[in-house]
Amino acid sequence: MLIDSRNILTDEVIKTEVCIVGAGPAGITLAQEFIGRDFRVCLLESGDIEFNQETQSLCEGETVGDDFPALHDIRRRQFGGLANAWCIDIYNQQIGLRYAPLDEIDFEKRDWLPYSGWPFSKSHLNPFYARAQSVCKLGAFSYDAEAWEDVQSPRLLFNSDRLITSMFQFGPRDIFTNEYREQINHSPNITTYLNANVVEIETDEIAKTVTRLRVASLHGNKFWVAAKVFILATGGIENARLLLISKQIQKTGLGNQNDLVGRFFMDHPLIFSGILFPRNRKIFNSMALYDLRLVNNVAVMGKLAITSQVMRREKLLNMSGLLFPRHKEFRTVAKTSLKLLLSSLQHREIPKEVCKHLSNVIMNFDSLLAYWYKYHLKKQPLFPNLSQGGWSSLPGNERRFVKFEIVSQTEQAPNPDNRVTLSSKIDRLGCQQAQLTWHWTDTDITSIRRSQAIFAQEFAQAGLGNFHIELNGDLPELLSASTHHNMGTTRMHIDPKQGVVDANCQVHDISNLFIAGSSVFPTGGYANPTLTIVALAIRLADHIKAQFQ
Repeated sequence: MLIDSRNILTDEVIKTEVCIVGAGPAGITLAQEFIGRDFRVCLLESGDIEFNQETQSLCEGETVGDDFPALHDIRRRQFGGLANAWCIDIYNQQIGLRYAPLDEIDFEKRDWLPYSGWPFSKSHLNPFYARAQSVCKLGAFSYDAEAWEDVQSPRLLFNSDRLITSMFQFGPRDIFTNEYREQINHSPNITTYLNANVVEIETDEIAKTVTRLRVASLHGNKFWVAAKVFILATGGIENARLLLISKQIQKTGLGNQNDLVGRFFMDHPLIFSGILFPRNRKIFNSMALYDLRLVNNVAVMGKLAITSQVMRREKLLNMSGLLFPRHKEFRTVAKTSLKLLLSSLQHREIPKEVCKHLSNVIMNFDSLLAYWYKYHLKKQPLFPNLSQGGWSSLPGNERRFVKFEIVSQTEQAPNPDNRVTLSSKIDRLGCQQAQLTWHWTDTDITSIRRSQAIFAQEFAQAGLGNFHIELNGDLPELLSASTHHNMGTTRMHIDPKQGVVDANCQVHDISNLFIAGSSVFPTGGYANPTLTIVALAIRLADHIKAQFQ
């Protein structure tokens, strides 16, 4: 059943057994697992079925430190959460997301990486990953290249153990934005409340048990939800903020007795690693494994990655390499000059050699205008990218393309100084907004540069071609500091002095408060987190069901 919270009477108390806060992939997966059970479930969603800018304004906050996207751009208050923003064209006008599990090394305690290590290994999570494959409407739980390559589309072969090919799978967003909502709504034991914003978590007098949640709508009414079990599933920033603003008993915030809530924020910075100039352009006819395409009715795409042996040997973070074919005019001098001039104009600065850059733009104005027309008016993709594949089936690729752009999704070292805190600014419901502090660390930068060098060496030794590494001074050439993968702010650890939740995702020292989603990740690897989020939600649902039994 769906209920609009704007119609609930002020100070009404809704009683249930399980209360889930947040209807993104984590909260929806939990609700799915509870369908038909002999206990009542309340699912609270801040947004509505359709996007609403007024509600989205509650995501606003401040960012401090190195360049990072605005907080309201990397979150979504709407049923389905960020699934509504997924934009990859999978096939037959299906829009969705790329999936991959974390690697074994991502779960390990790495001596060279402070604060690393999960309470369990990847092998423990594998059965839940297998179930998550079904939830996300993916293929078999197999991400090795051997399962997807063939004679016409082989993986790249290298002369050492330093690079490996593994796969992404792709699944539809509609399951989280529509299909599962309908299934949940038809379950007699689950009630979904839309436009329901949690503004406070209330506990007993010693903060050991959550008693109820204070909920408000932008319509002005406020009510309570009382339950036996509460699960926060509102994302890496909002999970931390809800704990921090709930300070009626614990003055530093709920679960924050060791000053850990909000710390260790991580994302997956997306960087332009460089350009590979192939030795033989016929390679463009045999690289289908690295294109987004259907194999045995499953949408997949290959990627390169540093092997775990090399990460251990050279003390590196995890990093991927996606290969996108490019024509000769990609990243021309004129486009680079135009980008620099526009950026300088935005920051009200005069760039060095401004006359040279203006000349580059003027001399190539016709081609720049043609590209602008195709992209902005005709809405035609200019080249294969993170959101669209299919290039490998085109004829004559050895004449069309001359180089590969290598884009890397990178692991970020857990750093306690990268954190979510409370801003002095107040949102429309009277709650303090979030403030995010984010910086590159020396570990991040050193690892990326060494991994780029390994890519270059392996391409050359395998006879594939010359790899030109891209940097922005001493920093990586950043495409985006965030891929909307907010992680780590309520990290998992068996020791309450090192983590906010335990191995069962229960907030330490609070008997009935659990957290779902990537905020519990101690480390994040480079893989998109959604498959791990869903696997952990299934695991948590099993734990809750066992408690009620």
